[in-house]
Amino acid sequence: MRIIALLLLFAITLPASAERIKDLASIAGVRDNQLVGYGLVVGLNGTGDKTKFTGQALRNMLTRLGLTLPPGVDPKAKNVAAVSVHAVLPAFAKPGQTIDVTVSSIGDAKSLRGGSLLMTPLKGIDNQVYAIAQGNLVVGGLTASGQDGSKITVNIPSVGRIPNGATVERTVPSAFSNAKFITLNLHQPDFTTAQRIAAAINRVLGPDTARPADSTSIRVGAPQDPAQKVTFMSMIENMTVDPGEAAAKVIVNSRTGTVVISRHVRVHPAAVSHGNLVVTIRENPEVSQPNPLAGGTTTVVPRSDINVEEEGKHMFMFDPGISLNELVRAVNQVGAAPSDLVAILEALKSAGALQAELIVI
Repeated sequence: MRIIALLLLFAITLPASAERIKDLASIAGVRDNQLVGYGLVVGLNGTGDKTKFTGQALRNMLTRLGLTLPPGVDPKAKNVAAVSVHAVLPAFAKPGQTIDVTVSSIGDAKSLRGGSLLMTPLKGIDNQVYAIAQGNLVVGGLTASGQDGSKITVNIPSVGRIPNGATVERTVPSAFSNAKFITLNLHQPDFTTAQRIAAAINRVLGPDTARPADSTSIRVGAPQDPAQKVTFMSMIENMTVDPGEAAAKVIVNSRTGTVVISRHVRVHPAAVSHGNLVVTIRENPEVSQPNPLAGGTTTVVPRSDINVEEEGKHMFMFDPGISLNELVRAVNQVGAAPSDLVAILEALKSAGALQAELIVI
């Protein structure tokens, strides 16, 4: 009753502009796990593999089912494809639950459309089987070809999915139920946010319940009873705090010309000169015709006209400590293209006038 009363009291006093802790941090050790397996897709309409390892896998499967092929016989079945099967095993997944799987061709199969995945064990990094996959594939792509060699492909026909195609067979061990402490890891490390989360937890659940370890982690004391621990974590993840504001950054994508500027970017006094040099080359070939009695031949003489134009230079000055809006407005007024803006920002950073972290991706 005390926990419920505290939860109701906290819900009444929540600030409207704050963010939930569950959106800012994750619980250490509570995570997904990747699974992978190798299997065969059968039932294809002649779009399967022609590789030798597919025939070997088919032979091994038939042997396990009690059918032995004569030595030296290569089962070149065009309706069979070797595939890799991968899935994500959620935290706390229990045996009997189902998860989605993705099936991808690893040979030269043209399409997996219409195929069915045979029973495939999915293993974790420890080489233990955690799920079994089987079922009919859902393929979003298609391919078609004509006798003259023309071909059309829509999306990727060599990859498909099986919704709820794997059944969990083993639970991943987790220390969550028996742990005396719960560690919250921030998605974006920040000392201010870590301190505010610890303060919010201590304000509701009592002093020294939570202690920030660094800019990423907050250590929280938790009850030992599993049922109480679930209620305890439900309270914490629904608490809300005002996260610390991010550092000033300018993100530049040099390939696309995209520039993202955070609102804390400031610029020291600086003068910027912006101008473009345009070089135009036109080819105007001329025909050289000799005199009738000269004995020469008619030839084409190349002629190039080169014109250089320099646009009117624009110069503007930044006042001390201008904001993001003023920076963007000043650059737009001179008609700078995205590539020009990237050059201006890099020059300001080199001159020490840009008070922000410049990240070029």
